[in-house]
Amino acid sequence: MKTYNPDSLPITAWSEDDRPREKLQNLGRHVLSDAELLAILLGSGSRNESAVALAKRILQSVDSNLNQLGKQTLAELMKFKGIGEAKAITITAALELGRRRQSSDFIERPVITCSRDAYLVIAPSLMDHPHEEFWMLLLSKANKVTSKMQMSSGGTDATIVDVKMLFRKAIEGQAVSIVVCHNHPSGRLRPSQADLDLTKKIKEAGRLIGINLLDHLIIGDGGYYSFADEGVM
Repeated sequence: MKTYNPDSLPITAWSEDDRPREKLQNLGRHVLSDAELLAILLGSGSRNESAVALAKRILQSVDSNLNQLGKQTLAELMKFKGIGEAKAITITAALELGRRRQSSDFIERPVITCSRDAYLVIAPSLMDHPHEEFWMLLLSKANKVTSKMQMSSGGTDATIVDVKMLFRKAIEGQAVSIVVCHNHPSGRLRPSQADLDLTKKIKEAGRLIGINLLDHLIIGDGGYYSFADEGVM
């Protein structure tokens, strides 16, 4: 019986669980080997060699040392069968980004310990607008802000918020808790009944899926209203 070397098969013929792109999408980037990550950059191998097999061969040439790989010139990379100028440039650019990341300053994420902390993070995004916008802060277990995002933009006195989409974004961002915020272009800080109802809806939905709503802020002229501080959560 004829046997087949999996390294000679195109990745499209592999089980979906073994394909580098699908593994990264389904399991996260940390589970991939160096060869699998490099194969994603390559995109394809050759008629007789998969992208993963080509990536393994390239890594073996530098004793699997990524620092050494980063020193390779375009001409040196193009000596490998299946590596043209475009792929060599892609590899070089990716490794250069990694090098620059290592030398970049680490940006300390703000920690939310009270309503004012949240206000200082979100206020620059919401002040002075002639229309309402609704934003969300995603927080880690340690209450560090991992992301802030606009959820909707509306008219002068209202904006529609899709709670399902809000929590979809929170789940995708691996948030443990959230703070939601919107502005009142009129400058009036008191919540409307619609604001109170929406806060209750978000709070209850978060409770059901395990993402805690810490606060809802209304941003106005030079100040804010905190639902948590006012005890209306």
